[in-house]
Amino acid sequence: MTRWILVGLLLVLGVSALGQEATTTQISDQLLSFVQSTAELMGKGVVQLINLILPENRGVSHELVQPIGYLALITIILLVFGIIAAARKVIWIVVVVGWVLLIVRIVLDALRVS
Repeated sequence: MTRWILVGLLLVLGVSALGQEATTTQISDQLLSFVQSTAELMGKGVVQLINLILPENRGVSHELVQPIGYLALITIILLVFGIIAAARKVIWIVVVVGWVLLIVRIVLDALRVS
């Protein structure tokens, strides 16, 4: 499964490079742009889901879209790829701490605590 994802990613990057001279910088910029766009879309989706639960005047601020998106992206990558046991434990700790801190921030925003 991991091979097919890698092959698909290489195919997408290869097709986008057709007809132009692709340098390493262009490919890395495209890859980083793709990751940022994906994280932003995921963050917007999660924020919309959270805002459905919260009262109307207590919505999650827009500045949390990217952090939530990156954490959601890391969480999905962690679930898709079965990383080796030691690295998986460290990543889970980072993900859990990140989600806890974001939930605390959302609660503080909802309670209007400065």
